[in-house]
Amino acid sequence: MSKSTTRRGILTGSAATLAALGVGNLTSKLLGHSKASTVQTQPTNTASSVLATESREVDSVLASSSEHWVGNGFRVRSVISPDGDPRRQSPFLLLDHAARRSFEPTSERRGVGEHPHRGFETVTFAYRGEIEHRDSAGGGGIIGPGDVQWMTAASGIVHEEKHSQRFTEQGGELEMVQLWVNLPAKAKRSAPGYQSLLDKDFPRLTVGAAQARLIAGTLGDAHGPAHTHSPITLFDLTFGEPGAAEFSLPSGHTSMTFTLEGQVVVGSEERAVPEGSLALLDRKSGGTVRVLGDKGARVLVLSGEPIDEPVVAYGPFVMNTREEIVQAMRDYQTGKMGHLR
Repeated sequence: MSKSTTRRGILTGSAATLAALGVGNLTSKLLGHSKASTVQTQPTNTASSVLATESREVDSVLASSSEHWVGNGFRVRSVISPDGDPRRQSPFLLLDHAARRSFEPTSERRGVGEHPHRGFETVTFAYRGEIEHRDSAGGGGIIGPGDVQWMTAASGIVHEEKHSQRFTEQGGELEMVQLWVNLPAKAKRSAPGYQSLLDKDFPRLTVGAAQARLIAGTLGDAHGPAHTHSPITLFDLTFGEPGAAEFSLPSGHTSMTFTLEGQVVVGSEERAVPEGSLALLDRKSGGTVRVLGDKGARVLVLSGEPIDEPVVAYGPFVMNTREEIVQAMRDYQTGKMGHLR
């Protein structure tokens, strides 16, 4: 795939490519309306206090798209994208899953070359393999199995994401998830940032038949190490045996479960959520979230407070107005977001 390829939300290419983009198809979407347009814990804790008798309902189950390449290093399926309805998915914009895939050793580093972002955050979960990040604000590093990188594009950043040199030379299996999280308007023009979050720093909790790794927010008495700009809870579950995991998520938040692997059912009606699919939970129903999985099943859990603001998404930029998108394009073209050295 050439560097000028555009896909839902990620654009790789030069300033000339961006300059050629039109803005006539921009759509503005408003929540409720539609407009044209570590804390260090013990190694294992038990989240027993979150159990309850009532179980939260599943609103819908979303299947992922067909596979497509992002650059030449990530073969992904998208389950939500910036084209979606923010009334249902806010503050989350995109979820891509690169399922387990083997790469042969090579001398050429695969991945996505230099490209810009503004107005949101990218959260990359490495489950297998190694991914290296560099950005124009000086952030960067290598994440391996279990690690997470949290990049805040905010006022604008240029970065690249590629297989690490070691993974490139040795080859092996790669699996990752990339999540895009919207920023509230007040944070969209703040300074960019980068968090390297290591697997060893995530609190572990026993939640029924599963073990949870807490990345952001709270679960039981534990707190995840990630800093967020709006209330967000992120954790994954691994089922050591067949059974149920029950936990509480904040009422009124957008809450989802994404099945990474195995047989999983979710909610009071025990809806099947196949691998690569996402269960969107009903915001209005109360009670705890109930997830049942077979041995070895893995589930990513996301919950966030909806951002009640207009969303205008175009390529690698997510802002509140069409004018802000045009300005973002100009700022990138003129080098105001920086370049990689």
